Amino acid sequence: MTTPNKHCTVRLDRRKYDRLVEIASERGCTPSDLLRTAVDAFLASAGLLTFSQRRIARISEFQQLALDIIIREQFPEYRDRILAETDRRLEQYHGA
Repeated sequence: MTTPNKHCTVRLDRRKYDRLVEIASERGCTPSDLLRTAVDAFLASAGLLTFSQRRIARISEFQQLALDIIIREQFPEYRDRILAETDRRLEQYHGA
């Protein structure tokens, strides 16, 4: 009979292992249980990072679009100057 779980070996330095055993003992579980909980939390947070990155990208796009519309409609005489300064700063700070 096969189990749905897979075996995985993890090597920890002595201090981390001792701390893991201590925390597991305090919580009344095994070190393996604690590691499984930590892996579950890490895997759950991986989706949150992706969500946060998408949120930041959306906010950035919104700001760029809003500023572009405002500049084109209310300050068209400054648009070329702003773009030139943007290009200069990209080159200066990012080498692009």
